[in-house]
Amino acid sequence: MKKSIFTISILLIFLPLPTLSTSKPKPCNKNDEKVLFNIKKSLGNPYHLASWKPDEDCCHWYCVKCNQTTGRIIELTIFSGNISGQIPPQVGDLPYLQTLMFRKLTNLTGKIPPAITKLTHLTSLILSWTNLSGTVPAFLGRLKKLEYLDLSFNDLTGSIPPELATLPNLSELDLSRNKLTGVIPESFGKLPGKFLSLHLSHNRLTGDVPRSLGFKNFSTVDFSRNQLTGDLSMFFGPNKTIHSAYFSRNKFRFNLSELMFPASFQWLDLNHNKIYGSLPGSLTGLSLQYLNVSYNRLCGKIPKGGDLQNFDNTAYFHNRCLCGSPLPACS
Repeated sequence: MKKSIFTISILLIFLPLPTLSTSKPKPCNKNDEKVLFNIKKSLGNPYHLASWKPDEDCCHWYCVKCNQTTGRIIELTIFSGNISGQIPPQVGDLPYLQTLMFRKLTNLTGKIPPAITKLTHLTSLILSWTNLSGTVPAFLGRLKKLEYLDLSFNDLTGSIPPELATLPNLSELDLSRNKLTGVIPESFGKLPGKFLSLHLSHNRLTGDVPRSLGFKNFSTVDFSRNQLTGDLSMFFGPNKTIHSAYFSRNKFRFNLSELMFPASFQWLDLNHNKIYGSLPGSLTGLSLQYLNVSYNRLCGKIPKGGDLQNFDNTAYFHNRCLCGSPLPACS
């Protein structure tokens, strides 16, 4: 035993020690730096980008992030600043960009520029809380690496392009708080298997929700405050993955009585629709964080148990003949 310990000790003495890397991050690529200066100039040299100076490595500039190995710009995230103008087409000249964000810039106007399609490495595109106008461009369907697309809180009009369903890596789409019209494209039933969250609230969408969407395993769906119709029962079932459903203030009409929910379900908002039947007993087995079924055509006794009595009467009132705690007792 002692001999083995001695042998190991000798080996450790002669083994080479690991060397610590002394390599420094590569400085910002000069072509990318030139593009950033053009972007700054196009936006009117705003104070928000005052750190963008030639005497400092552009990898250290505000709103910018580089790949430390290559020095190429991989993130441009301009947000919450007093910036006017339009999205500069020069953003398309940052070929290694993975994240592009223009957010909470209320004086940013104009349309989404086609130059964005040059960003073939883009995984996140966030153009939200601005005054962008025009349509949701079909050319966004060319960004095949895109995983997250957020165009919420703008003035976008027109219909939702079916081409968005061709994005093979998309996991979340947010088009809420715009002025979009027309129907939800049937092609959305072909969204990729990893697709999790669909946000279309506060628009002017019409028509039935495509039944094909019921084949997707969403985590969150928000269709609230549109003019949508039809049956939503295809989103629910014990084997589904949905945990949050926001369907308020539409014209949905279906029987709620036999609906089943996955064990992980937490948030249900169905207020101001034309939903009928009774509250299903399956709701009592859930850990609900939020429930609102008010202003519908529901009847029958509110089931006892679970979290159903933890919500006040506003979660249930203005139905046809719903009764029981927290509403008045059934007669």
